[in-house]
Parts: sequence; C-alpha cells; structure tokens
Amino acid sequence: MLPPAPLVEPTTPTAGILIIGDEILSGKVEDANAPYLLRELRHLGVAVRRIEVVPDVPDEIAVAVRAMSARFAHVFSSGGVGPTHDDVTMPAVAAAFGMAVERRPELERLIRDSMAAEFHERDLRMADIPAGARLEYGQPADTRRWPVVAVNNVYVLPGVPSIFRRKFDGIRELFRSGPFFSRAVYSRDGEASIAAALDAVVEEFPMVAVGSYPQPVTADHKVKITLDGRDAAAVERAQLSLYARLGPSVVRKE
Repeated sequence: MLPPAPLVEPTTPTAGILIIGDEILSGKVEDANAPYLLRELRHLGVAVRRIEVVPDVPDEIAVAVRAMSARFAHVFSSGGVGPTHDDVTMPAVAAAFGMAVERRPELERLIRDSMAAEFHERDLRMADIPAGARLEYGQPADTRRWPVVAVNNVYVLPGVPSIFRRKFDGIRELFRSGPFFSRAVYSRDGEASIAAALDAVVEEFPMVAVGSYPQPVTADHKVKITLDGRDAAAVERAQLSLYARLGPSVVRKE
C-alpha cells in the first residue's frame, strides 16, 4: 500500500493526540476520542501527525507531552482527569513544563456550584491544575461553560467520550484553519498494476497527498485512491492526471 505523502505547506497547523489510560492499553475500553478528534480536526484544517497511547504513569505522560508539544502546533490529551487515584494527567502535564500544581479558585467554585448535593471534597482534585495554565472558554467566551485547561499548546481533555466531545466542541473554533480538499479515483486493477501511475502523480504534484487503499473482494473496485491537499485546483489537476494515466482501469472518480 502506498502511504499518503505528507502535506508540507508551512501554513498547515499540525496536531498530536495523546490518549492516556491503562484501560485503553489493556483492551478493557475501546478509545473513541481519537477517531472523533481526527475527523473534527480535519474539518478544521488541522493535520494530525501522531497518535500515542500511554499508561497512567506520570513520567511517561510527561515525556510524551513534552515531546509532542515541541513537535506540533497543538496537542490534545484524553483521559486521566478526575478525582480518583489514577487521574494523574494534570500533575504530569505540570511536570512536563516544570510547573507547580495549584488549586484554581474559579474551578473550585464551579465544582462546588455544579455538583451541589453530590459534591465530595475529593472532587476538588479537579481544581488542581498546573500553575499558569489557561482556562479556555471557547469562542465566544462563555464563563458558564466548564473550561478546558490549556498549558502552552497542550489542551487537557477528559476521557469520557460524551464529555470529551462537549468540551472540545466548546473550543473547536480556536483551531480553524484553511480547509482540505479531497478527490478519489477507484481502480479495477490492483496496486501493483497502478503503482507506476501513482508514482508519477506523486512526483508531479508534491503538495497533494496520494493514498492507495485496497478494497474488499466484494467491492466493485480493487483500489481506492485518494488525493488531498489545501490547493483545490492542484487536487483537481492531480485527479485528472491520475484519471488519464489509469485509463480503462478507472471504475469511477468522485
């Protein structure tokens, strides 16, 4: 399978996704947050460059956070945020940047007010965040909304999918960039037969990502070829070039 070429435009913001939790690595829970975030970030024009899964080990979380923060424009973590013993993401993020952990008064008030009769002192662990962290309320800002804790370019999100989505949706407009444009060509011939044509298109259009994906035997085609990029005209030309090179092997294009 021919892997997609990287989109190398300097204006394309990049992202890393860090999934935290022993339950993911043990197979007890299937992660739903990374697939969701992949789709949403693509719609926003952000290119995800890495997904990493680490256990509930503060040192490992800190190392991953520090590495991703230095490499990508945005980093999104999922999991390890809550009142229990294995919720260690906040102190790990603080350690990644050499920060202390402090109790943030506005978060304490929000926890007490929102939980009311269900409040337990242990819940206040969720108000302990890295000193100097930002509280992102989204655009437009709504201080009634539970904020996302952000440290530098790292956005700390919970692991529960429904809450993860709600919190990301509140800040999603912070990350909007230019859109990606996509086209596809479907081939009745296998990858070996069309590899030379793909190579030629990759060389001809270096700013277009070309991906080749074999399909199930029940499909009406053997390979789906995708073409993606920020320049709509270049993507269109790349598709036409591939269409012409493949000739009768094309089942359809879209």
